[in-house]
Amino acid sequence: MNVKNIIGLVEKLFLIIIAIFTVAAMGQEIFSLIENRRVELQDLLLMFIYAEVLGMLAAFYSSHRIPITIPLFIAMTALSRLIILQGKDGNPAILLYESGAIIMIAGACWIISRVNIAKEND
Repeated sequence: MNVKNIIGLVEKLFLIIIAIFTVAAMGQEIFSLIENRRVELQDLLLMFIYAEVLGMLAAFYSSHRIPITIPLFIAMTALSRLIILQGKDGNPAILLYESGAIIMIAGACWIISRVNIAKEND
């Protein structure tokens, strides 16, 4: 075995571990929601992040690469969840920074999608 094969095997092992831990975290979140008998928007966004992580892993296994937009979507969802968790008592400047970051990430996703469309049309 050469170094490239070893690194590839280690990468696959870590991705399997990430998938197992993501499913376990989702299960813990669902159990917590059932136990508390309450579902809030922040809980749904957290479960959406878990689903996006699994989607990213599935995309990697189907195409052997991770589309750059998936981690960007995860980042936007995580920032949205952070804004919701801070509530009304948070510093307004931090809210502006976080929402500005979401806008910048959304802009990056738009640019990437336009570049991909242009490549497909050529």
